[in-house]
Amino acid sequence: MDNSYLKNDCEFTASEIEERKKVIFDCMSERGRKQILKKGYEDWDPFMAPKDPIDIRTDKTQRTTQDLVRMFLRRCPADKYSNAYGQGVFDMCHGIINNDDRFLAMFEFSQWYAELLKAEGCSNE
Repeated sequence: MDNSYLKNDCEFTASEIEERKKVIFDCMSERGRKQILKKGYEDWDPFMAPKDPIDIRTDKTQRTTQDLVRMFLRRCPADKYSNAYGQGVFDMCHGIINNDDRFLAMFEFSQWYAELLKAEGCSNE
């Protein structure tokens, strides 16, 4: 157990930590105590820092998947947009933000293909 808990810019001593740990344990319900004892009282750390909330992933511009999808679909003509089209946009965006190789490959291929069509004077529609 990490004994580096701060108390007004001072650290708690090992005996203070153990005393507080025992008080917390004694105040728990019987069921809670059984869970702790099952895992091991010595390994139990009632002073652990809380976990961070869900990691909201963003791209390099600090936009979320939802922000990017909304921005992209706003510029699409209504006759071009369908549920399947919107789902494709979402999947690509989510895959790129998460650095998924499958979606990165599709993105790079799309860029390469657009350049190829442009170089050969073809329309990409």
